[in-house]
Amino acid sequence: MALLKVKFDQKKRVKLAQGLWLMNWLSVLAGIIVFSLGLFLKIELRKRSDVMDNSESHFVPNSLIAVGMLSCVFNSLAGKICYDALDPAKYAKWKPWLKPYLAVCVLFNIALFLVALCCFLLRGSLESTLDQGLRNGMKYYRDTDTPGRCFMKKTMDLLQIEFKCCGNSGFRDWFEIQWISNRYLDLSSKEVKDRIKSNVDGRYLVDGVPFSCCNPNSPRPCIQYQLTNNSAHYSYDHQTEELNLWLHGCRAALLSYYDGLMNSMGAATLLVWFFEVTVTVGLRYLHTALEGVSNPEDPECESEGWLLEKSIPETWKAFLESLKKLGKGNQVEAEGADAGQAPEAG
Repeated sequence: MALLKVKFDQKKRVKLAQGLWLMNWLSVLAGIIVFSLGLFLKIELRKRSDVMDNSESHFVPNSLIAVGMLSCVFNSLAGKICYDALDPAKYAKWKPWLKPYLAVCVLFNIALFLVALCCFLLRGSLESTLDQGLRNGMKYYRDTDTPGRCFMKKTMDLLQIEFKCCGNSGFRDWFEIQWISNRYLDLSSKEVKDRIKSNVDGRYLVDGVPFSCCNPNSPRPCIQYQLTNNSAHYSYDHQTEELNLWLHGCRAALLSYYDGLMNSMGAATLLVWFFEVTVTVGLRYLHTALEGVSNPEDPECESEGWLLEKSIPETWKAFLESLKKLGKGNQVEAEGADAGQAPEAG
């Protein structure tokens, strides 16, 4: 028994074809939107590629660009099919290709749904790549004279100012690395020598942060150095004082920014997916309704359209049997080839 059977007369078939034609061209616009979202996300990720450890995070924008382009192609073709469906002579050339085309559309809808899910699930991989990338950015902050790294200071400063953040997880991350180049240190000074000798790695570590960590909204002039030394500043206690620095880390700030983008894009892609599924279902009804016309010479006659020719269990069973037959056919061909090679060897 056919699943979700619907009766169509000539008037209903024409309305269905016209409605699908319009929906397909709207889907082309939706595909352009998905393509644009993927392109925008790719550009935004490339802007911060210097503080990202690898290119895995570009999987989602690349996927959005790909499905956006495919959506434009498939829906343009479907619009042409729906337009030609009103003319029996023109529809005849599409008839043999409609079933394979519908199968491809189903696969495309599955891919589109998976891409939408990836938009919501990217946070984990993005967090790890940002964590390592920001660590490297802070590590190379001082290398203003090193080719290939001379831009990192500017990148980190602009990042901290734009996203109102400091360090990777927080401002104390700067205490653990030497972010001041030896070029700007007086290595003959006893204080500098003692500080370098005070740690096994021979680094000049200070309890200070770059100027880009300063919060301009604070009424107090920015305290960048000796942040943990209460006696170095008047009326100051670093444990109780509300520091005039950005307190949250850049990893959390960037994740929050990209999360907002991904969630919006995931929701938009899901809406496009729902629209595509509706178009595919409508195209299936149009296909079966036109196939069910008993007398092609009488366009006014009624026909039946359905989603599946059999029930879901029967359709699944038939699909598994076809796979078994396909496997047996390949096995027989392989045995025949082996039998043909045996006499030649003799």
